[in-house]
Amino acid sequence: MADAATGATVAPPKAFSDTLAVRYSDTDAQGHLYFANYMIYADEVAGHYMASLGLPAMNPQQAPCFFFTVNINCDFIGECVAGDRVLVSVGYRRLGRSSAELGFHLANAASGETLAAGTITQVFVDKDTRRSCAMPADYRQAILRAQPELLPPGKSDPES
Repeated sequence: MADAATGATVAPPKAFSDTLAVRYSDTDAQGHLYFANYMIYADEVAGHYMASLGLPAMNPQQAPCFFFTVNINCDFIGECVAGDRVLVSVGYRRLGRSSAELGFHLANAASGETLAAGTITQVFVDKDTRRSCAMPADYRQAILRAQPELLPPGKSDPES
């Protein structure tokens, strides 16, 4: 997929993926997937990825902190309709102290055609103060184990 701003090729994230079926109720009056649902699909799969790493994103009351989406960007590239199956791939691109950027890519599962791609910026938030807090250390380590390409240069162990 080519980045809209630079024209450079951007590979889909490889950290985690799932296939979702486009329901008729997910489409708009023009018969294709309603634009906001591309981001809902990305967010749903991101939540499953977070849960697989030990942060119960689908049940935030069990998580050690909240995580707010503070920015989402999406380039709409292709079209899908009811009955299509969409391969949604997600993976972290950047880890900060209290925030992280997750990339997402949606493709038609049958043809491989890119449908959309973008980013979700998350901020980790203390449940009591509702102010940003450090990303939980065990969650950061789980991300780095799953995505060692995010380790700082010269570092090979996410535990250190």
